Order: sequence, then structure tokens, then C-alpha cells
Amino acid sequence: MQRIVWLLCLPMLAQDAGSFKFAVSGDSRNCGDVVMPAIASGARRDGAEFYWHLGDFRAIYMFDEDIVPPARLGLPPRPMSISLYESMAWPDFIARQMTPFGNLPVFLGIGNHETIPPATREAWLIQFADWLDTPAIRAQRLKDDPTDHKLHGYYHWTIRNIDFINMDNASPDQFDAAQLRWIGSLLQRDEASPEIRTIVVGMHEALPASISDSHSMSESAQGARSGRQVYEMLWHAQNSAHKRVYVLASHSHFYMENIFDTPEWKGKVLSGWIVGTAGAVRYRLPTATGPSQKAMTDVYGYLLATAAPDGSISFAFQKFSLEDLLAVNAKTPEPLVRWCYEENKQLQPMP
Repeated sequence: MQRIVWLLCLPMLAQDAGSFKFAVSGDSRNCGDVVMPAIASGARRDGAEFYWHLGDFRAIYMFDEDIVPPARLGLPPRPMSISLYESMAWPDFIARQMTPFGNLPVFLGIGNHETIPPATREAWLIQFADWLDTPAIRAQRLKDDPTDHKLHGYYHWTIRNIDFINMDNASPDQFDAAQLRWIGSLLQRDEASPEIRTIVVGMHEALPASISDSHSMSESAQGARSGRQVYEMLWHAQNSAHKRVYVLASHSHFYMENIFDTPEWKGKVLSGWIVGTAGAVRYRLPTATGPSQKAMTDVYGYLLATAAPDGSISFAFQKFSLEDLLAVNAKTPEPLVRWCYEENKQLQPMP
């Protein structure tokens, strides 16, 4: 009940003439039960008005190590059948990763691991309906279309002069025709609106032709085609309608700035970040990574955004130390926290 009251107050907070902050990250499988409490603590300490999770809550295709620790750590064994894991994975995410946020509003995106069988998009919509149908999201959905009474993996909400847009590219068939129509209509309204100065778009997989192109929407033909359509729409909003546009993604398990500073988007570069740093197994950086990306891997943390009254937003990555993780995991065996910090990594390079 307390969380719902905070979400009802969110539009009121937006009327404040000063700046405000929000926090973003994604990919909390594997060691999210260890890392997400630190993100919650940091976001609350930093004065963030909400946290935005960009998807991939639990591994689903395997046991997350924070649920079934590596045997060589010598911790008490936790017998776990596949059926038991599949039934408790999302409730574990809610209990261990969402509860630490308390009454801080949380917005949820859907990742590809939320659609790995037996998980489905439909089951995800039901499990997380409390977060997908909050008063703020529902009011905006019905304002856009009074006949739309369905939950979607894509939605938006506004705070002051900023439109926050959460998109669903969790499966190879996305963006589908319905979502393309929705985002096209929404961006047209934003372009025509004198109130909306800034558009912040968040999604799980990065749009095509980023520095991390090999692990993005480019992995499917539909994703590559529809992702480029959305990129061009966003570029039009920035270049022709003079809106500020920021694009956020996770999926690749590292931190990276300037992700669209590539030959493919030369002359049409949008401001973009990848922040897949909420607990998932850390990846090697792509070979195309350069100094302008300020990229980091083998790190955990979140992106802290500060929105100014004019709609401009500055972003700063907040990185955790081992001590930060130990401080918020007093009830978690120290060997597991250390394993997550030191050894939760994939060593083979990305293309």
C-alpha cells in the first residue's frame, strides 16, 4: 500500500521546479540477490525519485548462483529441482531484489530471459502486474487511449517536461507492428507538444548498429529492421523537432557510454548507454570499443541520472566496491559475495 501511495505522488513530484534524479540498470540474474540490495541502498541515498530495471531478472535456463551457490564454495547445499527453481525464480526476484527499494517507485522492463521457456511474456505480465499497472502508468495509458485496458511490456510515463518510454524487445519478433504504431504515435505527440522537451527511451537490447551490435536487436531480422525504424524516429524527434533524446539499454553485461558513435550512424548519433551491471555474469568488451565509450566490465553498479529544469540530463555511473556489497549483505555468506564480485565473469571475448 505504501508503494502505491508513492506512485500516486509521482506526478506531484514532477511539478517541482528544481532538478530530480533517477537510477537505471539491468540484468540482475546470476548475482542479483547480492547486487540489487546495494543498488536500492545507493539509489535511496542518492535521492533518486525512481529506479528503472531494464530486464533479465533471473537466468531461467540455469540456476542462478545466488540461489544455488557454486559447490566449490563449500556452503551448505541447497537441494533444488528444476521445477522448484522455475516456480520460485520470479518470487525470489521480488523478495530479494525488489523489497529493498521499500517505497521507492520501481519501473520494470522485460528482458529476453523473461521469455525463455517455460517463462513467457504473458506470464511475466501477470506476475508483475502490480508494477505494470500502477496508477501513474494506467492513467497515462488510458489518457493515450481510453479503450486500452490491457497490460503491455511497453508503456510510458511523464515527469515534468520529460517523457520516459519503456519498450519491449525481449524476443526476436519485436518490435512488432502494434508496438511500432504505438511508439510512432507517441513520438508524434511528443514532437508536437510544447511541454515535452526530453525523451528518455529504455529497453533491454540496444538498438541496431551500436558498439555492442553483435549482442543487440541486430541478432534477428525483425529486430534489426524494426530497431532501425525506431532509431530513425528518435533521430527525427531530436534533429527535426529539437527534443533532447537519450537511449538506455542493458543486455550486454558491462557499462558503456556513446554506444551509437559508430560508422553506421555517422551524422545521426543519439546519446546512448548500456548498463547491464545489476548482477549478471560480466562480459568482455566488444573489439570496437574505443576511448569515447568510457567502458568498464567486471563491475556492478547503476546509472544515476540528474534531470535539470530545462530537460537536459547528466549521467554518472555509480560503481560498487566489494565493501559496498558486503555492507548490505550481512545475512549472505561472505564467500558467495566474494565469488560474485571476483569470479562472476565470462572470459571469452565478444565479437
